[in-house]
Amino acid sequence: MGINCGIVGLPNVGKSTIFSAITSAPAEAANYPFCTIEPNVGIVNVADNRLEKICSLIKPKKTIPAIVEFMDIAGLVKGASKGEGLGNQFLGHIRQVDAVAHVVRCFDDENVVHVSGQVDPIEDIEIVNTELALADYEVVHKKLGSIDKLIKSQNKEVSSKAKILKPILERLLSCLEEGRPARSTDLSNDDLESVKELSLITLKKVLYVCNIDEESIQAPNSYMDAVKDYAQRENSDVLYICGKLEAEISSLETEEEKKEFLEEIGIEESGLDQLTRIAYDMLGLRTYFTAGEKEVRAWTFRDGSKAPQAAGVIHSDFERGFIRAEVYHCDELFDLGSELRLKEAGKLRVEGKEYLVQDGDVMHFRFNV
Repeated sequence: MGINCGIVGLPNVGKSTIFSAITSAPAEAANYPFCTIEPNVGIVNVADNRLEKICSLIKPKKTIPAIVEFMDIAGLVKGASKGEGLGNQFLGHIRQVDAVAHVVRCFDDENVVHVSGQVDPIEDIEIVNTELALADYEVVHKKLGSIDKLIKSQNKEVSSKAKILKPILERLLSCLEEGRPARSTDLSNDDLESVKELSLITLKKVLYVCNIDEESIQAPNSYMDAVKDYAQRENSDVLYICGKLEAEISSLETEEEKKEFLEEIGIEESGLDQLTRIAYDMLGLRTYFTAGEKEVRAWTFRDGSKAPQAAGVIHSDFERGFIRAEVYHCDELFDLGSELRLKEAGKLRVEGKEYLVQDGDVMHFRFNV
C-alpha cells in the first residue's frame, strides 16, 4: 500500500517550493496567488537504511523502496469553503489524501508577498482550518438532513446504521459549527468507521510544516515557537523545513554530496526524510521486507496487522489463500550476516494467521488459491 499526503496552506507560504525540493518534481512557483490550479503530484522513495543493509547482504538484481505520494494543492484563502479562489475545486483535492502537511510561513521577507499583508502563522493556520471545518460542516449538515429518512427505512440494516450514525453526526456538526476540526471530537474507532465514507478533511492527521529561513535553523524564531504551541494544543506534529535549503539539497546529484552538505550546515536529516518518517508515524504505518536474489522490496502495512493482512498488501490473493509465513527480523540478518546462518541458528520462524507483523520483519508468504 502506498500513502499520499496533501501539501496545503495559504498562497505564497512556500508550498510549491518545498514540494519541488522534496520530490525533485517541477511545480510552478510564482510570487502571486493561485499560480497552481491543478495539484502537482510527486512520488518519493522512503529512505530506509535497513533496506540498504539487506541489499548489501543479499545482493538482489532489483531494489524497490516504499513510496509516499505528495500532492501540492493550490493555496486556500478565506472564503474557500464558499468557492473563493476556486476553493471548492481545491477542497475536493484535499479529500483524496491520507494525511495533510499544512505549510506555514515562519520567516520575514519583504520581497515575498504575503496574501494577508503581514506574517502571522497562527492567523494563517486558523484561516485554513476554519475553511476546512466549514467545508466539512456542509457535508455533515447535508448527511444529517437525510438521516431521519434512513432511520425510517424498511431495510433494518440501513435503519440500524442510521440510528448509530445520527448522534455521531450531531456531535461533529456541533464541533464544526464552532470552526473546530472534526479530529478534536472524541470519536471511537467504531465512530470513525461509521463516518469514513464522508471523507471529512478535518478528520485527517495533520503535520504543521514551518517554512523557515536559514538563520532560524540554529536559532528558532518566535513564529516557530507559536506554531509549536498551537500544534501541541491540537495534539498534532510540527516540522521545521527551510524551503530554500531543501531546494539546494535537491539540486545535488549524489547522496554523498547531499550528506556532506547537511553536515556543513549542521543538519542530521533532510526535510524530505523527516517528512516521510513523520507521515508514516502519524498514520500508524510500518515496513516489512521481501528479500531474494531477484528483488528486495519494502512494503508498507498498518501497525497491528496480522500476517494475512500484511500479505494482502502484495496481492489480495496472498491474503485470501494465506497458508503461512516464513519470517525473520532484519536485525537478525544484520547480526548473523546471511540467510544461511539465520537458518542454521534457528532464527527462521514459521508463523500462522494470528501472527502480528513487526516493523522490520523479512517475510516469505505461502498461499494457495
